[in-house]
Amino acid sequence: MSALRAFTKVARQPTLRLNAVRSYASQATSLKERLAEIIPEKQAEVKAFKKEYGSTVLGEVTIDQAYGGMRGIKGLIWEGSVLDSEEGIRFRGKSIPECQKELPSAIPGGEPLPEALFWLLVTGEVPTPEQAKSISKEWAARGDIPAFVEDLLDRCPKTLHPMAQFSLAINALQHDSHFAKAYAKGINKADYWGPTYEDTMDLIAKLPKVAARIYRNVYKDGKVPELDRDQDYSYNYAKLLGFEQNKEFVELMRLYLFLHSDHEGGNASAHTTHLIGSTLSDPYLAFAGGLNSLAGPLHGLANQEVLRWTVAMQESIGHDASDEQIEKYLWDTLNSGRVIPGFGHAVLRKTDPRYMAQREFALKHLPNDPLFGLVSKLYHIIPRVLTEHGKTKNPYPNIDSHSGALLQYYGLVEQDYYTVMFGVSRAIGVTSQLIWDRALGMPLERPKSFSTAYLKKMYAKN
Repeated sequence: MSALRAFTKVARQPTLRLNAVRSYASQATSLKERLAEIIPEKQAEVKAFKKEYGSTVLGEVTIDQAYGGMRGIKGLIWEGSVLDSEEGIRFRGKSIPECQKELPSAIPGGEPLPEALFWLLVTGEVPTPEQAKSISKEWAARGDIPAFVEDLLDRCPKTLHPMAQFSLAINALQHDSHFAKAYAKGINKADYWGPTYEDTMDLIAKLPKVAARIYRNVYKDGKVPELDRDQDYSYNYAKLLGFEQNKEFVELMRLYLFLHSDHEGGNASAHTTHLIGSTLSDPYLAFAGGLNSLAGPLHGLANQEVLRWTVAMQESIGHDASDEQIEKYLWDTLNSGRVIPGFGHAVLRKTDPRYMAQREFALKHLPNDPLFGLVSKLYHIIPRVLTEHGKTKNPYPNIDSHSGALLQYYGLVEQDYYTVMFGVSRAIGVTSQLIWDRALGMPLERPKSFSTAYLKKMYAKN
């Protein structure tokens, strides 16, 4: 009996379904081979769904949404993750705690491997440890960057922001784009996903060396060690940064890259990458645009802004400040017309599960750190103050409230670099979606826009 027939026979039996999925999926020898099996099924599913429901109204758009940055408009397809206002992010239907429990890790009971998450985002299936390790080896094998890109980064002045250098290097890596070369030769659009997959694998693999070279050039001696071909992605990134001797930091990197990877398609960096990709720009050009979006103060810079604000509070009221002193500092901040950073979210209406994952890590590894102690107090005090203040829809902490404090504890104190690390992680989510954009033949994104004068004229008639 073929593997597919055997799978079909038992798939309807609840007690055997999960094992059947894993058994059948494990017979594909590589991620690309497994993806080639899945794509026709997904294409047929989407085609049938569009045929039946294509004219169904998905949502309504208000004038406030049009003026408010399209906030909340339902108008994108994003396969990898969905953000629910109450549940938080789910990767292919799995919550963060479920991913922490089910995805393979590098050590027993450790944090999920980003490689395992990538497999999940691409296929919708939890990989076996062997499958996750195959991605580790493949990314390590693809991880070297061309000499001209190294030279380009080495020539950058230290005063050029790390994110500007990061974007510059990604654009330069486009020199070797499989998709761009295949498109120039006239590839059939049904095959677009293949070179997009190759570009995605190359791009993700090369990010640690690019990002580490920027860090070493700007903050250290400019010397970058070699990748360890037998180690996982997060270990290698930690090694290139110079932190591989600290096993806790390596675990933090696995958690950090896992948590920051994907947050559905409407956030600025994801949407920008998707939009540029819809023009059939290759993954390098698309992701470089996403990085430029991530560099903005209202997006990826938020974590360092939270850290600076928290450290300034600590310096102002002392390490052993009472709850009353903290509360007064918070009210002084709000009454001066400033915001409390790291609390609230565009979609979430509860504490960000990503924040809780970082909090649990801190409780386990650095429970007595003074800065974490302050962050922990803020977790309990700020929601009450913001609720009383009455101008915040979600008074609870988001992921940015915690990540900077963890990095600071382990000695990675260069705050302008934090968004580069965010970018390394975000690539895992946005480029996995680019593969599916090409596999499903997603068209050029082109929403309709109106001027204020046109809207006034249109509604005056009514």
